[in-house]
Amino acid sequence: MAIVISLALGCGLFFFQVTTDPIELWSSASSQARVEKEYFDSHFEPFFRTEQLIIIPNKDLVKAPAGWGRAFNMEFLKEVLKLQLSIEAIEAPVVNSTRTVNLKDICFQPLFPDVKECTIMSVLNYFQNDYDTLTYAYKNHTYLDHIETCLRNPTSNNSYCDGCPNLMCLGTFGGTVLPYVALGDFPNNNYSQANVLVITFVINNHFNKDDLTDALAWEKEFITLMGNYSSPLFKVSYSAERSIQDELDRESHSDVTTIIVSYVIMFCYIALALGQATTCSRLLIESKVTLGLSGVIIVLLSVMASIGIFGFIGVPATLIIVEVIPFLVLAVGVDNIFILVQTYQRTPRNQNETRQEHIGRVVGEVAPSMLLSSLSESCCFFLGALSMMPAVRVFALYAAVALIIDFLLQITCFVGLMSLDIARQEDSRLDILCCVQCGKKQDARQADSVLFRVFSNIYAPLLLSKYVRPFVVISFIGLLCSSIAVINKLNVGLEQNLSMPSDSFLLDYLNSINDYLSVGPPVYFVVKDGYNYSDVDRQNDICSSYGCNYTSIASQIGVMAGLENRNRSYIAEPPSVWLDDYFDWKRAEGCCSFLIANESVLCPADLRHNDSVCMSCSDATDRPTGEAFVQYLPFFLQDNPGTVCTKGGHAAYESAVELKRNATNHITVGASYVSTYHTILKTSQDYYEALRFARQLSANMSDMLNAGSPDGTKRYEVFAYSIFYVYYEQYLTIWEDTLSNLVYSLIAILVVTYVLMGLDPYSAIVVVVTIVMIIINLLSLMYWWDIQLNAVSLVNLVMAMGISVEFCSHITRTFANACEGSKVDRSKEALSTMGSSVLSGITLTKFVGIVVLAFAKSQIFQVFYFRMYLGIVLFGASHGLIFLPVFLSYAGPPINRARVERPISDDVSKGRRCQQLDYETQESCKL
Repeated sequence: MAIVISLALGCGLFFFQVTTDPIELWSSASSQARVEKEYFDSHFEPFFRTEQLIIIPNKDLVKAPAGWGRAFNMEFLKEVLKLQLSIEAIEAPVVNSTRTVNLKDICFQPLFPDVKECTIMSVLNYFQNDYDTLTYAYKNHTYLDHIETCLRNPTSNNSYCDGCPNLMCLGTFGGTVLPYVALGDFPNNNYSQANVLVITFVINNHFNKDDLTDALAWEKEFITLMGNYSSPLFKVSYSAERSIQDELDRESHSDVTTIIVSYVIMFCYIALALGQATTCSRLLIESKVTLGLSGVIIVLLSVMASIGIFGFIGVPATLIIVEVIPFLVLAVGVDNIFILVQTYQRTPRNQNETRQEHIGRVVGEVAPSMLLSSLSESCCFFLGALSMMPAVRVFALYAAVALIIDFLLQITCFVGLMSLDIARQEDSRLDILCCVQCGKKQDARQADSVLFRVFSNIYAPLLLSKYVRPFVVISFIGLLCSSIAVINKLNVGLEQNLSMPSDSFLLDYLNSINDYLSVGPPVYFVVKDGYNYSDVDRQNDICSSYGCNYTSIASQIGVMAGLENRNRSYIAEPPSVWLDDYFDWKRAEGCCSFLIANESVLCPADLRHNDSVCMSCSDATDRPTGEAFVQYLPFFLQDNPGTVCTKGGHAAYESAVELKRNATNHITVGASYVSTYHTILKTSQDYYEALRFARQLSANMSDMLNAGSPDGTKRYEVFAYSIFYVYYEQYLTIWEDTLSNLVYSLIAILVVTYVLMGLDPYSAIVVVVTIVMIIINLLSLMYWWDIQLNAVSLVNLVMAMGISVEFCSHITRTFANACEGSKVDRSKEALSTMGSSVLSGITLTKFVGIVVLAFAKSQIFQVFYFRMYLGIVLFGASHGLIFLPVFLSYAGPPINRARVERPISDDVSKGRRCQQLDYETQESCKL
């Protein structure tokens, strides 16, 4: 029946969903970063997809022109242009379709529909990506003269010499190619000394993931092309928007074999270690391979049932659940299996007692201890589900339910299987081949295992001797103090290179970013809807041109981008401010112009010289204010930059300003943003510190805008947004999340232990103190072994709390139930009785499986699973089998006198009275 119910629950696997989106995994839907991202995406366009090349010339073959960097070598530029054009010519087959897609089908075209050219941030766009224009020379003037003009003024539309062709620096897409974006490896903003080229293809993004099919198909062909490309003149580091997800998927599949081998080894150990042969002739009879495998299957059934339950409910899982929960449930479940089987093996059958009664007595003795550990761990995880981090919350829920189901299956299904196995053994039938009988029937022999005798006769007396106990206490207290001293130095974050396979092309790309690029991701300072841009005073709080306030948003960004501040502000460049360029556009001759026949229509650039067709609205003396501000703003955002007017805002600012029209077609300005770039962010700390400072700066901006508010309310709000904020926000509160999760878990363990130990505060405190020591030592291990604190390690820490209960609760309960003797004697008895089961059941089982993880190809597995799992097992075993017995011998609970007033059964011959206690205390009741 138990198996049927488990299988029925497991049918929820058909509805099982795995979430791989990092945003859904690590960022709460109510978090500040998620809310701000959704605001940005809904009021503007979702942030673009980018495909990028970092091209490093071969020093031996590419020589720098005199006075210039190697990036401007003509032969090098020609070869790069060929590569760029070949990328533009990619035709990618679309999945499940007969059509193909090219770059122009998916790229961002800022002047669409007037100009259907893709945004390509490349120095070659100074020459409009044209081979003839690049190689054109006029008298003594060459391409370098044009590049020099563009580096000084990327919006220039003037020729670089008298008589030269009229070349523009604007790209074919109508936008500006910023030199600090398209070049790398240059000193002190001296762009002409650049040694590296950077080419960025900007692709449209979409809210609906189904609309990304074309982009994903093209990116796949792009990655294939670059993977096969080589040139003697340069090396290319490259990345596509889909690359990280592709590499993570490849990494998760690459170590499937390692994980399977790890679990198989643990399964084999369990199957072999449960057996206890008394003679060689009965080896195949008294082995427990079938029972051991049955126990493992029960563990897997509990995991499957848990996943099935949440599959029915519709709670999506994560890869962490698949990777971690079987390990956790196996640790807990196997420990209980070993305790149950080994207790039966060393508990003699009473006179006239049937097999069923014998098993029932053993289960009655063991079940409370199993309940204590399982319920403590489940409550621990249920409280861990209070975490705001989705991956941690889902893991905790799945783990808690799996542990409850595992406990229920063990005390029902496994006990039944154990009874059948004992009957097989008493019938002298072979293990596995249970139909084959070898020898006569005989009762199963109860005997102490070798490990039990080692603990009883050697280890326990030695550990709890007069001189060893103080040494143990001093050693563990010293270890605890040294661990506390380094916890505050624990690094926070997850370096991107750790999440990549060791042979990933992205590792080279990430290294190239750190080595050569000068600016990092763009950052937007968004002014929320409701701001009055028509008012001059309000304008002065935004802009940076003449007459603007020195505390304005643009001015604050400009100051933070200064050389003296950028190391702490992580802001690399002065901002692009649409309001400043709007003012300049309104003042410039030949820019603001409308049709005489229809004043609501912008005059085309090629007709603006015709006064009979167009009317100029340029005003060189004043800013646009009031109704004039919103009247001409749409013209500015529609105007394509060109030779007539380079200040047109269509390419640069159409997506930066939200225009809203009411029922009467009246225009107001909604949300808008001012943009700049972060500095190069090399480490996780750089990323979350950049986020922290951007939030501080945006808070200052909000306070500035609301200064002098008559009612004291905050009418205006500014927030900072960058594409990576939603991923790194977790690190701003990771310590608070970690401590809250651990504290909740400890409270659950304390309460459950207190209640199930018969309202025994001593035992509850002993268990909690030991677990706290294990976790503190584990945190120090993370520092010394370079394991960063992040969501993955937080899940492991929560799991460590659960496994630590297994190392502590059984021995503590055995000690508390001992009915006579000193604390040292009771501690010896508890360690002798339960120590061997803890060592063989959880420690050795986990250890043999963990060792295999050291050979994983994935760096994440090596760091966050092998290292942390090894630490969990070693610290748990050392505290449970060394420190805890000594601690109990000093500060364990006193004997519960209420247990010592009940007579033992009539078959006791020597007449002495003692409580008939659980199996742990019977050894101490010497008759």
